[in-house]
Amino acid sequence: MFKNITKSNIPITKLVKHINEVLLLNEKEEKVIKEVFTPRRIKRRQFVHHEGDVCKYANFVVEGCLKMYMVDENAKEHILQFAIENSWIGDLGSFHSGEPSKLYVEALENSVILQITKKNLYDLYEEYPKFNKIFRIMKEKLIVEYQNRILQNISSTGEERYLDFLNRHPDLFNRISNVQIASYLGVTPVFLSMIRKKLAKA
Repeated sequence: MFKNITKSNIPITKLVKHINEVLLLNEKEEKVIKEVFTPRRIKRRQFVHHEGDVCKYANFVVEGCLKMYMVDENAKEHILQFAIENSWIGDLGSFHSGEPSKLYVEALENSVILQITKKNLYDLYEEYPKFNKIFRIMKEKLIVEYQNRILQNISSTGEERYLDFLNRHPDLFNRISNVQIASYLGVTPVFLSMIRKKLAKA
């Protein structure tokens, strides 16, 4: 039934634990998870996919840190998402529609990810309906996060967005550069430096 199955010694316990936080899996369901996800090691600065490619995989981060971003006509980078351990990354629109992606996914650190193809994911839904509910809940949570970020970007100051970033992602702050933080927040590195100096004096 499932295609591109790869056996590996890379632990998948983080993914099983992550899914169990949504709905508990039984032994058979845990076993099939270990079969349908393919492990992949990604070196720092290596791409998971490029702009123009169709996003073929949903990616769960076991170890490391990745970013998803677009590059505009002026070669300016706009970061949409960072993903560290126990989170997902990938162009959902391209993954489900089969259309070319406008985004890049790149590793900021040496990373280990677990990938599942669209075919295997849909087969998983069909064979084990519980997974349909599990991944729907995960996607709904992600949509809410994106919605809240859009609202914040149009209603908050750069300083407020920075403070919220520190509050929401304390473990991420020391793993990425100020330039990348500025890109994610939609401010310039100079403006971010000014915010940090101001807060340091407060």
